[in-house]
Amino acid sequence: MSQALSHSQGNNLRSTNFYYSFVFLPPAKRCALEAVYRFARRGDDISDGGLPPDEACRELARYRQALEDCFTREAAALDDPDLSALSESVREFKIPRQPFEDLILGLEMDLKGSRYATFEDLSLYCYRVASTIGLISIEIFGYRNPRTRDYGVNLGMALQMVNILRDIQGDARIGRVYIPEEDLERFGVRPGDLMAGQYTDAFIELMQFECDRARDHFERARKALPPEDRRAMVAAEIMGAIYWRILQRIQKRCYNVFGKRVRVPTPLKFWTALSVYLGAEWQK
Repeated sequence: MSQALSHSQGNNLRSTNFYYSFVFLPPAKRCALEAVYRFARRGDDISDGGLPPDEACRELARYRQALEDCFTREAAALDDPDLSALSESVREFKIPRQPFEDLILGLEMDLKGSRYATFEDLSLYCYRVASTIGLISIEIFGYRNPRTRDYGVNLGMALQMVNILRDIQGDARIGRVYIPEEDLERFGVRPGDLMAGQYTDAFIELMQFECDRARDHFERARKALPPEDRRAMVAAEIMGAIYWRILQRIQKRCYNVFGKRVRVPTPLKFWTALSVYLGAEWQK
């Protein structure tokens, strides 16, 4: 699953784009975000683990039970330290359960097969695996204006779209084509072309179209963030800024995401994070 929070090159948080936003958080909030990250990684391992369908269903049932335990049992009563940390964070920051439930529904969508007829269908998937993380995160960051929830939803959508576009070939090779079928047909691109890395004029036009959608969600997030909550959302803004740079790099490569993975160098990630923390505008 190209999930915005959990997708990484392993279970090490330091290897992810999100590490650079977590480091600026106060300890309690950083620990809570890390607990959410580890829980999301467990789900990612189920959906991406290549398990036989029956085994995947059993693992997902255990995952649901783990969520149930986090919301119904005291942290001290849980033997698993990761679940204990999540249980404690849920209570400390009053995180609602529904986003977690929706996240699991997104996992089920991956396990059932990743083909989406329309962008509306894909949007539901993106909401479940990414916007839910945004909604969880803003509870931890703290906010005053209810409009900030719209910010969390749209930023999650934007990050997920960037993930999908960056990983388009790798996902296709494991049978997951997230680009809507209506878009593939519109631009004359076949799923097999994505798997084979066919860099054509049609593919460039398709990517430009989808990148515009990602930029639109970045813009919606920017407009939805109330001034009084901007400082509280600085960690989310750092996430957004790093992914914005990934999107820019996709553009600079003329949308050729085949071959070497599009990355932001570590020094630039740190500089981006520091700049945003100090108040720099990043969405230009």
